[in-house]
Amino acid sequence: MRHLSLIMLCSLCLSAGYWGGLFHHNSSLTYWGGKPSYAAQEAKAEEVTNALIQSSDWVARIADQVMPSVVHIESTWKSSSSGKVIASETGSGVIVTFGKEGTKYVVTNRHVIRNAQPKDIVVQLQDGRQVHPAQKWDDEKTDVAVMRLPVTDVIPAEWAESKDVKIGNFVLAMGSPFGLSQSVTLGIISAKSRRELALGTKSESLINQDFLQTDAAINPGNSGGPLIDLRGRIVGINTAIASSTGGSEGVGFSIPSNMVKHIVEQLLEHGRVDRAYLGVTLDDQFTLEEARTLGLGNTKGARIEAIEAQTPAARANLLKNDVVLSVNGIDIEDERHLINIISMMVVGSKANLVIQREGQRETIVVLLGDRAELESR
Repeated sequence: MRHLSLIMLCSLCLSAGYWGGLFHHNSSLTYWGGKPSYAAQEAKAEEVTNALIQSSDWVARIADQVMPSVVHIESTWKSSSSGKVIASETGSGVIVTFGKEGTKYVVTNRHVIRNAQPKDIVVQLQDGRQVHPAQKWDDEKTDVAVMRLPVTDVIPAEWAESKDVKIGNFVLAMGSPFGLSQSVTLGIISAKSRRELALGTKSESLINQDFLQTDAAINPGNSGGPLIDLRGRIVGINTAIASSTGGSEGVGFSIPSNMVKHIVEQLLEHGRVDRAYLGVTLDDQFTLEEARTLGLGNTKGARIEAIEAQTPAARANLLKNDVVLSVNGIDIEDERHLINIISMMVVGSKANLVIQREGQRETIVVLLGDRAELESR
């Protein structure tokens, strides 16, 4: 308990430093004999204390606002033949709305509920009610899942635009770490666009990675819970941690809200995620140094290693060793970034690719295909 208090205090002190720590720069002190007067020291201490209290109260208001939308989830996976429990999982989720009807859903991680039937999933609401979802959908490639709630008298959380999140922004991680429901931790966005994470066997199939990194404490049981900004909006869904101990070490990862919304909308509309594709193999060893030798400066892009026959890329005459620099005006950072951008575009839409080929830049228009057709070959 003492250790937890110290961690909380340090976080709050950091918060106060952000909100009110510049007071020292703007304050004038009364000096007597070359030293600050006792009255001035007291005034300064009071000023800092008030800033700390205001910061703490603000975080408390956000937590109070969002907490009714956060749920605890328990799921069991049973043998289809014997009915015996094979495994169980606990996690978190957040209530949201989609569609004109304002239907209430819970968004969570696929690995929290992946093999469980709706009747074997228990969603515990903040008021203590326990319900089974009416339906569930999930996407293996992003670890996103969504469940339709059988109740309507619940409070949904709002979404933020994850593209607007900045490194250093304060965030709250909410959920049920170690089964301790309605828990809140405070931290910052440590990094964005983490795309090459080895997250263990549960995540080997995550081809669409674009994680936000946070130092807000995330532990087992937080999976599927929301990462919240200081306006009380969802910026991400907490998914994984990098840890040598199994517990939080200040390196947590959340799926950005824009990706989550896109996946959920696809699942609810089609029952699956329609992913566009080019039909290329990309060079995952292409480095920034190599890009510079090609005259690309700090624009790395993604280099094509091979073109698959009878694919959108082949029909558009893309070639081996072409470097894709941008798609529809979006600069490409690396091969995984290109995969994410293309896969989230509409199947059948046109993508304007700026490429570098043999030292010259060209624009090539590609009519995007459906990845499902490629995978069914």
